Order: sequence, then C-alpha cells, then structure tokens
Amino acid sequence: MNDQLLPAAFTPVRPAYGSASLADLMPSVSAVLGVPGATDVLGLGAQLDGVDRIAVLLVDGLGTYQIPVAAAHAPILGELPARTLTAGFPSTTPVSLVTLGTGALPGAHGVLGFTLRKPDGGILNHIRWGDDPDPAKWQPQPTRFETAAAAGLRVTQVTRPEFEGTGLTVAANRGAAFSGAADPLSLSTRMLEALSRPGLVYGYHPDLDHHGHGTGVDSLDWQEAAREVGRLVTRLVEGLPAGAALLVTADHGQLNVPTEGRIDLGRDPALAAGIVAVAGEPRVRYLYVQDGARDDVIAAWRGVLGDAAWVLTREEAIAGGWYGPVPPEHLSRLGDVVVVCQGRTVIVASGWEPPAVGQLIAYHGSVTAAEMTIPLLVVR
Repeated sequence: MNDQLLPAAFTPVRPAYGSASLADLMPSVSAVLGVPGATDVLGLGAQLDGVDRIAVLLVDGLGTYQIPVAAAHAPILGELPARTLTAGFPSTTPVSLVTLGTGALPGAHGVLGFTLRKPDGGILNHIRWGDDPDPAKWQPQPTRFETAAAAGLRVTQVTRPEFEGTGLTVAANRGAAFSGAADPLSLSTRMLEALSRPGLVYGYHPDLDHHGHGTGVDSLDWQEAAREVGRLVTRLVEGLPAGAALLVTADHGQLNVPTEGRIDLGRDPALAAGIVAVAGEPRVRYLYVQDGARDDVIAAWRGVLGDAAWVLTREEAIAGGWYGPVPPEHLSRLGDVVVVCQGRTVIVASGWEPPAVGQLIAYHGSVTAAEMTIPLLVVR
C-alpha cells in the first residue's frame, strides 16, 4: 500500500523541545488565556489576541506528512493556516498525550514508551492502564489542565466515554472536567458546548490512527476516516463562537511497513540471547538484559540490523537529548538497550507481546520526519 512518502520523510528529526514541540503547545495556550506563570513559547498571542476560549483538538495519527494525503479526502485540512511542530520521543500516543497534557518533556513525566517495564518486572501497557501503578505517582508532573483550573479557568476534556478514569487519562488530563463523546458528531457537539463559555477545551479523536494501523495509510478505511476528520473539523470551524479559537494538532505521523521490513527477535536466536524482557513498540524497542550481557547484546543487534536501526545504550539515548533530562527514578523504565528503527523496519517480538502487534500495517514511534513532525492548524 502506498502511503505517498518521499525519501525526505525518512530523515531523522530531533524533538524541538523549548521552541516548536508538542510540549510547548499547552503552555502557550495557557499563556494566551492568562494563566499565571505560563509562557507563550509558540508565539500564539499575536494570532489569538482577544481570544478568551480555546479548543485544542488532537487527531491521532495526523502527522504533517499525512496532511496532503488526507486533504485529498478532507480539503479543509489543506486550507487552514498551518505550521509544523515535533512530537516528543518516542513518537507514540501515550508519550505524546502526556507530553501535551503536562507541557513536560518525556524524561520528566516518565511515560517513556508505549509499554515499559515496571519495578516488579511486569510490563505496563499505557493504553490498557488502570490504577496500577498509581497514575499520580508514575506520572508525577502537574498537568496544564490542573494549573489552568487552579487559575480559575473552566477546563474540559472531551473524549471517548470508555477513557474516563483510565491511568492514561488521569496521567495526561487530570484537572479537566470529563465529557464523554462516543462518536465524531458528539465530539464536535460537546466541544462547541464547552466553548460557549470562556475557558480551555481539549478534544481527542482516535479513528485515523486506528485505521492506519489496521489497514494502512491511504487504505479505503483510512480515506473514510480522513473524510470524517474533515467533517469534524468543519463542524468545529463553522461553529466557533465569538472570542474562540480552534487549534488542531496530532500526536505523531505513521508509515506503512511491508512484510520484508519486519524482523522478529523471538525467532532469531542471535537477537534473543541475553534478553530478559522486551518493551517499547516495534519502531522503538527497549531491551532489558541479563547482568553483564549488555555489550554482547549490542554487538549482536548491530551485526544483524546494520543500518536498519540505531542500537544505543540507555545512556547514549539519554545523552542524545531525545527524552530531555531523565531523573534517576525514571531511568530503569528505559531498556538497557534502546533500538531505534530506521526506514521501513520494525522489530516484532513474538513470544514477548500479543501477535497482533506484529500484524499491523502502519507503525510509528521512531525519529523519522514522517513520524516526528505534526501539524498545528489555527483558526479563530
């Protein structure tokens, strides 16, 4: 399946922390709305002067490189004023949702991957997270919704009803009043209802990402999901009341991965040797290794993968600035070895995670422009 990505889409992109990243969005929105101590890093104030209510809509999977593909089915996405931000690293949903909600870098908030190893040796899937570990302890940073509410703003989150009270919702969005919306029409209706009064509204729409994973970017299902995004954004734009602004962004992009790009560590003795646990996701693997085995694991993985991935020690990944500063209490969440896939390569982990993870069509999480760059569409 053709996701229409050109070679430039595979160029590594560093997170633009402190200048143009997803971590900078909510602090900038908060500053526009007058929250004390917030800084308008993105310079939104000039564009949004006089605005007293702002809606932020996150469309899961709508990366910068997906905008022209989606705009063929949702023209409004190509018509709105746009700029480019970067996701944090890894470029995956839990990391990005908490980065957006807290305005903190991944190292600080501690949600450092799709799955992570817990201190007891178990694997935490952040998408299927309940109350173990306690979200307020696993993710210790205050959210921007909490600080806005403390400043007297009315703050609302609008998302699927089944997400209420989950660990990820609490970690990313605590402080915002919950409003359940089971479908895109309800999502736009409830966001506009919340915009009838001054304040901050956050909405989340997951379907584009879901169909990218399931059938691929630019598949028929993905195209219909793009059309629905267009209808959703159109309803919001046309319904904006006076004094309101809409910001549309994403958590990451996606790329399709062919069968020949899948490497299964569970079926390769050279890759499996010395490993006691595997986490992360197919585009960024965290390998937890036996005592004394790290150097051998790195040598084996570099020998097998070559240019298909960066194989780094935990210390090298942190020193590279990909996570921002990582406090001691979060270090063990990262693998002893961090494998960052390049091109159209993924690392499948049969025996370590459900088989369905290795059967997706589109993936994300790594450092390519296709995954890391995200749009910011602004309407007032």
